[in-house]
Amino acid sequence: MAHVIALCGGVGGAKLAFGLTQVLSPDDLTLVVNTGDDFEHLGLAISPDIDTVAYTLSGLADRERGWGLAGETWAFMSALRGLGGEDWFQLGDKDLATHVERTRRLAAGESLSAITAHLTRQLGLRHAIVPMSDQPVRTWVDTADGPLAFQRYFVGERCAPVVQAVRFEGAAEARPSPAFAAALARPDLAAILICPSNPYLSIDPILAVPGVRDAIRSAAAPCVAVSPIVGGQAIKGPTAKLMTELGLTPGVAAVAAHYGGLVDGLILDDADAGEAREVERRGIAAHITATVMRTDDDRIALARDTLAFAMALRAPLTARVG
Repeated sequence: MAHVIALCGGVGGAKLAFGLTQVLSPDDLTLVVNTGDDFEHLGLAISPDIDTVAYTLSGLADRERGWGLAGETWAFMSALRGLGGEDWFQLGDKDLATHVERTRRLAAGESLSAITAHLTRQLGLRHAIVPMSDQPVRTWVDTADGPLAFQRYFVGERCAPVVQAVRFEGAAEARPSPAFAAALARPDLAAILICPSNPYLSIDPILAVPGVRDAIRSAAAPCVAVSPIVGGQAIKGPTAKLMTELGLTPGVAAVAAHYGGLVDGLILDDADAGEAREVERRGIAAHITATVMRTDDDRIALARDTLAFAMALRAPLTARVG
């Protein structure tokens, strides 16, 4: 297997990322994670998607909640609440160590890439988990109630406000992280995968970094996305609600339209087999399989299926480029 890049964010992205790490060696995979969700809270640098991916791959994630660490305790939050502090964003006692160490290293001048590499090594991970950029890019959501920073919208307001637009502050000044840029430039790049993460909130921030979209379009490797929508609904998170508020009909066809001109193939769940023809009408190859990942076996099976589909698309694409 030649090299594979996977773009991911959130729980859905982390699940497929786990499957890919069980199929591909560390030398064959770069996991590029959204940092548009990053923010400062209580003086700490928080990177929710990086931590979700790292905790999932290390087996430390709380699978019931879908975020944070298993076996977490909450003495800090309880004490903070007693002092009248901000308690809308939950920071577990063990999770705090990650944020404190990240904040300390950033203040000392280290890059987010270097810090992420260090922290993931300490968790025993060998596969590369890299931020999309070392420069700050922050997702903001314009709502009927006014603009909201992403975490305030997502956690503080529980996605209740009606969304009118999504934007990424700092994206124009950002650059792909060194490991991301290096992976995109590899001559043995075999596939670029887009995990079943929220296209608008988790993948678009990555694509907003200058040069990324063009590099994917010009790559000899195929780009394959896994739809996060199954039967018109998101498995987790506000994807379907957001699509409706942006004037879109939640479904695979809308995902295909959003990724049009970028992806060569789209993976649909069995429940959406009837939409395959609409996807192909847009010039995107469609592949139908089980995409709902309830178990580790599901994650591995989808990873294998996604890679096989990408490799099937790679041969004619490479021949055409050659």
